[in-house]
Amino acid sequence: QVQLVESGGGLVQAGGSLRLSCAASGRISSAYFMGWFRQAPEKEREFVATIRWGDGYTNYADSLKGRFTISRDNAKNTVYLQMNSLNAEDTAVYYCAAARTVWGSMIRTWDEYDYWGQGTQVTVSS
Repeated sequence: QVQLVESGGGLVQAGGSLRLSCAASGRISSAYFMGWFRQAPEKEREFVATIRWGDGYTNYADSLKGRFTISRDNAKNTVYLQMNSLNAEDTAVYYCAAARTVWGSMIRTWDEYDYWGQGTQVTVSS
């Protein structure tokens, strides 16, 4: 029902910044969680950040907190991921995901998300 399209990925130098966007074509209710995950080659999918649509509650991966910021524009049906101080470890395909219902303690778990975008590549050069 919900379709997600990521954009904004690309090549950036270490220490640089990038902002990813995720546009949703379906209706996003206030109860939804909109999240970002990433996956590097030969690595498991990793939680990045998530935001509750209605009140803007956010949660971040501990290792990324302070460098990454998730936000949303309700009027545009879009969620963003601002990434600062990028390093080589941030190189990955970044996916946007939406969860209709999430058990409260599982908001970092990819299996709880129902809809996924195609992903956008982020490559950090040194």
